[in-house]
Amino acid sequence: MSYPSLAPYILKRPWLKRWAMPLSNWYFESAGYRKLGLRADDLIPEEDEMVQVALKRLSPKEAYDRVFRMRRAFQCSLAHQLLPKSEWTKSDTDYPYLEPIIKEVMAEQTEREDLESMVINKRKQTGKATPSH
Repeated sequence: MSYPSLAPYILKRPWLKRWAMPLSNWYFESAGYRKLGLRADDLIPEEDEMVQVALKRLSPKEAYDRVFRMRRAFQCSLAHQLLPKSEWTKSDTDYPYLEPIIKEVMAEQTEREDLESMVINKRKQTGKATPSH
């Protein structure tokens, strides 16, 4: 899931944002997944171990909604039909719900690996005598 993004660069520059946003909206609309009622995070492959952990951390409602969207899209795909336009995913409801959890899991995994690979070195005793009580 670690990939470079131009989004922060584009969003900081208003002139570039005015040019890129219509292109971005066109791309997402032409991708077709919204016409099946899916969100962008529904398209993330589930085979990765970190994605599996992130899916387990979803709230029960969000997990249920995800399964519902996936099953409905599968049924539409089998029937070779699209949802009615009123049921398409709107751009304001297509927000990332899984990606922040995946990033959190990746950060935890990195921290765990760093802690497990840490080498502890003992300080050497200096020649000074320590007072005994």
